[in-house]
Parts: sequence; structure tokens; C-alpha cells
Amino acid sequence: MPDVLIADDHPLFRDALQRAVLAAVPDARVHSADSVYNLLGLIDQFPDAELLLLDLHMPGARGYSALVHIRGQFPGLPTIVVSGHEDASVARRAVAHGASAYIPKSTAGEDIITAIRKVLDGDVWLPPQLLGGGAELKPDEAAVAERVATLTPQQFRVLTMIAEGQLNKQIAYDLGVSEATVKAHMTSIMRKLGVNNRTQVALAASHLALDQETMPPMPEDEEG
Repeated sequence: MPDVLIADDHPLFRDALQRAVLAAVPDARVHSADSVYNLLGLIDQFPDAELLLLDLHMPGARGYSALVHIRGQFPGLPTIVVSGHEDASVARRAVAHGASAYIPKSTAGEDIITAIRKVLDGDVWLPPQLLGGGAELKPDEAAVAERVATLTPQQFRVLTMIAEGQLNKQIAYDLGVSEATVKAHMTSIMRKLGVNNRTQVALAASHLALDQETMPPMPEDEEG
């Protein structure tokens, strides 16, 4: 019985994806997560999962960051990105970052089933309206993606929190660790990303945003 993972924080859409998975693969065992943190736990629990359906917008994910991290840590797990965005450039960037398919949330159920079957057969799938054009990433985005892919799951969580503008003490509280541990993670993150301070960490992460949105203001008095 193949294991299929679904990561989406909207219960109704999660249920719709589960129905599509079971229609495409009737004997599948479907496991769901509502955050990137819970998803990483699921992947550890089911390391031989055959497919992941990943929402770009959910707790612990900013833009393509979760996709990049998961593809880097688990390259053998085919990943279908689901998103409310209908922009062809968003879909092409997802594929360039390693997604095997891109499914807008407006996609008909029959097409979702088709996409799942295509990906399980080893193909790449895009809806007809998003076909065409290249999928080449900008050099800065590609470089950041390569580095984010090397982060450990805990380092990735800290990176996401930094990108959201959280202070070290807030990150420590949320993770249940000491501020010294957070600073140690920061040191490792900066080394892996090739930057020198938390503002540069957040700026690097912004390269993976869907629309390159402006990063939140960084605390002035925090280092590392």
C-alpha cells in the first residue's frame, strides 16, 4: 500500500486532495499535515512515501522555501505543488525548484487525479493554461535555493522564523530551546548561506518569495 503525504493547512482542500489521491490510487494510505513542521515529522515517519502534495502557503513556508528544503533533504520524494496562484511564472518556478507538477486550487478534480497519476508514472504535469515558456531561475534565486537545501530541519525552521521578523527569544520560546541554541543555529545558517548577519539571512530568504515581496523589518539590536 503506497503512502501519500498531503501538506495543506485548509481542512476542506486537504479533504479534496485526499479524495483525489484515493481516486487515483485506491489502495493508498494518505497522511496529512497542516504545517511544514508536522510535514517533516510525517516524512521521517514514512520515509518511503511515494508522493507529496505540498501547499506553498502554510505555517512554516514562505514562497518556495519549503519546496526547496524538502527537495534538498528528500530528493527521492516526488512533490506536487498546490497553490491558489494561477500565474504561469509561479508554476514554472515551482518546476524549476524541483516540483513534478503544479496544481492551482481551482483545478477540476479530474485534472488533479490525472496529475497524480502522471507524476507517479514519472512525468511532469502542468495544467494546459500554464504550459509554455521556460523554467530558468535567476542566478541569485538558484544560489539561495541550493544553500537552503543544505539546512537541517531545525535550521530551516529558524530561517523561516527569522524571515518572519521574529526575535531570538521568540524563536527560542516557540522551539522550546535556549537562546544560546538559537544563536548556534544562526551561526550555522549564516555559514551555509554565506552571509554575515540576520538581515542578510532574511534578504537571502526573500529570493524564494513568490513575488519577491519586501522582507519584514529586522530588530536593530539582535546579532546572530
